[in-house]
Amino acid sequence: MRVLVVEDERRLAVALQRGLQSEGFSVDVAHDGLQGLWMATEHDYDLIVLDIMLPGLNGYRVCAKLRAAGNESGILMLTAKDGEYDEAEALDTGADDFLSKPFSYLVLVARLRALGRRTGRRRPQVVRCGDLVIDPARRSCARGGAEIRLTAREFAVLECLARRAGEVVPKRDILEQVWDSAFEGDPNVVEVHVSAVRRKIDAPFGRAALETVRGAGYRLAADGG
Repeated sequence: MRVLVVEDERRLAVALQRGLQSEGFSVDVAHDGLQGLWMATEHDYDLIVLDIMLPGLNGYRVCAKLRAAGNESGILMLTAKDGEYDEAEALDTGADDFLSKPFSYLVLVARLRALGRRTGRRRPQVVRCGDLVIDPARRSCARGGAEIRLTAREFAVLECLARRAGEVVPKRDILEQVWDSAFEGDPNVVEVHVSAVRRKIDAPFGRAALETVRGAGYRLAADGG
């Protein structure tokens, strides 16, 4: 899942980004409300972790503006300790869940996973490309009924391609969706993961569904190859 963390406490924001990335999430960070609103509008996030006390535009207003614009990302708002009114207002402005500071990191991850399962109903639960079946809710993949084991990153790459099956998906789109919009590492990491996915979903079954389009990107056959 792709997550946006909007938090002005930079050490906390960085810690959350690193921790969630280690859990298999793709994470972007914004440090003020205006930047967070812009990023949430420009990119497609599954989940948004949104602090209330933000410079520029507070979390309530960011949440309200996103909902007014039809944004359906799952929003978990970070509220003040024992902030009963904060929690009520968070839900009233459109947040799906809240967590009071200071919070347990393990609880945050559990809440995000649960929120992802709930809000996932807003998106297609299962993607089918012929006999290749990708189920994001269960994080499972199978071909012809045979289970295929993928790492979290491999699964995210496959899901990105499957949701645009039949299209050529540029490497940059995969980097932004699966890693993050500020990724500065070796872009060849995409080719490494695509090759790993191909070895698992195609080679054992004698198929050729996942194609590299030279100079353009990658394409997953809509019929499963």
